[in-house]
Amino acid sequence: MKKILMTLLSLIMVVAMVASCTPSTPPEQPTDAPSTQAPVETEPGGEEPTEPVVEPTEPAGKVYNVVNLVNGTLGDRSFFDSAEAGLAELAAAGRITYRTIEMGGDDEDQPKWLSTLYEVSESGDYDLIICGTYQMPDYLNEVAAEYPDQKYLIYDSAGDGDNIVNINYKQNDMGYLVGVFAAAMTLETDLDNINDESVVGFVGGVDSPVINDFLYGFLLGAQYSNADIKVDTRYVNSYVDPARAKELALSMINDNNCDIIWGVSGNSGNGAAEAALETGKAWFIGVDSDQELTLSKELAAITLTSGLKNIGNSIVWFFDELDAGREHYGEDILLGIPEGGVGIVTDKNFDKYATDEIKALVEEVMEGIVNGTIEVPTAIGDTSGAAERLRDSLQP
Repeated sequence: MKKILMTLLSLIMVVAMVASCTPSTPPEQPTDAPSTQAPVETEPGGEEPTEPVVEPTEPAGKVYNVVNLVNGTLGDRSFFDSAEAGLAELAAAGRITYRTIEMGGDDEDQPKWLSTLYEVSESGDYDLIICGTYQMPDYLNEVAAEYPDQKYLIYDSAGDGDNIVNINYKQNDMGYLVGVFAAAMTLETDLDNINDESVVGFVGGVDSPVINDFLYGFLLGAQYSNADIKVDTRYVNSYVDPARAKELALSMINDNNCDIIWGVSGNSGNGAAEAALETGKAWFIGVDSDQELTLSKELAAITLTSGLKNIGNSIVWFFDELDAGREHYGEDILLGIPEGGVGIVTDKNFDKYATDEIKALVEEVMEGIVNGTIEVPTAIGDTSGAAERLRDSLQP
């Protein structure tokens, strides 16, 4: 039987209340250190690649062999790249060797997700098989039942098996912080690109429980700081379609006077940033990673902040736990602000453009969530329809 575990992470907090934010960094593709950077494949099959060989000067424990299955593509500069960053960090430290397989994120790619899971499980080559997102549990449950001795980790979702560890994040808490900030900033009409209307936007990947958990927190946080706020919510129905996200964001900006848009849709969200830049009438907020560090100079300049889901940090934490003799297979791990699982970027453009009053408000809300005086409900598992009703009521 699964048990809910709230485990304090001994990681650097990305949400320092007073000082600054230390966001997770995006993965780099080094050209001078092939021994620590794993090969990335576009699809399985064909000639078996040579696994990277890591030879630490003083081995300090088991070196795990890991495969990372991406049901999408790297380069989203947020969700999958955050996971890849954690694995790259572990490889650079000589703690793992790993291989990443990009399986594609379109509907026609889904049969490949299942066949790849079977392939890597059947090989017996890996100490741990990693995957993520709400789209993978059915495939993972099927395969994990067939290979009970194989170990699996799924992030941002949950499988069902004693050989699976589930790591999830309180994206509703993160959404609340972002909502408080965005709705307060849209009142700062002296700032370039901020108009007189209290309208912000949310571009979601898919109308799903996890995305709506971001959204529910965002809506409630926006109401907390701005009672008159309207939130234009739209879904791309894909995490790999920035052109469609750009089209939606252009309509938000030009038709409904949105001046701040949060892109919560993986690679698609970058299209919303492009729309904000192209019109010269809006700002963008990133997600999962600190997107000011990963977007082009021009797009970074109009990115006010990013909500952080520290997937890479949580994967590093998991290997810390393994090395300490704590495996957590068969358990659900839930990480929030106190554990460093989620947060918000508070340096760079946030520090530059937010007023002292808005900075203090965001800090106050973070403290409230940590000490329990602010409780943010979740859309996950909620059958009351509260999130959907609030979403519809706040449409401009």
